[in-house]
Amino acid sequence: MTLFWIVLTALLAAALLLFLAAGWRSDRSAALDRDALNKVFYQQRLAELEQDEAQGVIDARQPIVQELQQTLLSDIPAASDDAPARPLSRWVLLPGALLLVLVSLGCYLKTGGLPGLIAWKQVENEYPALRARLLDPQAKPLTLEELARLGLGLRTSLQQHDGGLHDWLMLGRIGMVLNNRDTAIQAFQRALQLAPNNSEIKLNYAEVLTRSSDAQDNREAQALLDAMLKQEPDNVRILSLSAFNAFEQQQYEKAIGVWQTMLTLLPPNDARIAQVRRDIEQAKASAGLQTSQLTLNVTLGSKVEKMLPQGGVLYISVSDGVSPVPVAVKRLPLSHFPLSLTLDDSNAMMPERLLSAQHQVKVRVRIARDGSAAPQTGDWFGESALTPFDGHQHLTVEINQQQP
Repeated sequence: MTLFWIVLTALLAAALLLFLAAGWRSDRSAALDRDALNKVFYQQRLAELEQDEAQGVIDARQPIVQELQQTLLSDIPAASDDAPARPLSRWVLLPGALLLVLVSLGCYLKTGGLPGLIAWKQVENEYPALRARLLDPQAKPLTLEELARLGLGLRTSLQQHDGGLHDWLMLGRIGMVLNNRDTAIQAFQRALQLAPNNSEIKLNYAEVLTRSSDAQDNREAQALLDAMLKQEPDNVRILSLSAFNAFEQQQYEKAIGVWQTMLTLLPPNDARIAQVRRDIEQAKASAGLQTSQLTLNVTLGSKVEKMLPQGGVLYISVSDGVSPVPVAVKRLPLSHFPLSLTLDDSNAMMPERLLSAQHQVKVRVRIARDGSAAPQTGDWFGESALTPFDGHQHLTVEINQQQP
């Protein structure tokens, strides 16, 4: 910063001197040019007089030489004539020099990053306190904005002094929370250089790569996870991330296989079992392997056809006829009727209550005029009867009733 101001001041001073010097030289150059011409004329006349005297054209050249010298002296401008003009020309250029200074400073303040520099210095000053708060379990949790400022301060500190493994891990995890892919990847790569056999760092690094929108990152994550599974085949965290990565890459059969392996490793009462089963059903549905589904055909009554709301939403809910909580739900924008659709375990409301596990179903279809999930007075709906379900049912529901 100090060097910048020194260079800027030197450049502006040089420009100012050039302006003033140019004005001074312009005044002097006019007088010097006139004096030089007079001298050349004088020398030429002397040569001509010598020739005339030698040829006898004139008898004596001394009086003529004296007259010529007098003429030359009288043509030299007086010193008083130049005195007023010289300072005037320099001062006329001064506003231009001042304007140059002002424009240069204005451009720097506008585009030179001074506000950003001030903010950055402020972050540097806040960094120790923010770091202390993050490490203190009793302190108030940092907001996302404060976490971003902590990340900037930590990154600046690491650029000035290459920190240890703990600092790089902290920066990587801050990048994960802020969804800053580049920061997290660079931090975990540096951490892996410091501790190449640390499984926790590898897992964090693989998670960042898995969450990335770059397909190459996803493939790199899968390769890393596969290598880790060879060393720790029963590690549930690695299995879970590997299955998710395979699912995101549309490798559904691989994802299903990994999730099924997880089910054999989780304790019987583990809360994650229900979610894993739901994930398996979603993968089956995405892969076209879903064996249990409900096919539904929705029609409109004659009155409803003339009263369809603009911008309405269609809600389809499937219950078991016993609990008021639906087993499966689907939400669709209002479109043309009759409408055909299917529901399966991917539409389940809760992972522990899958559609494929039901033995009887009842379907309710409602047109929400304002898009609300809760029934409103005046909404049109239709219901099916309670029907036995063997996993391959086909039902038709007519919307012909109005919510009281």
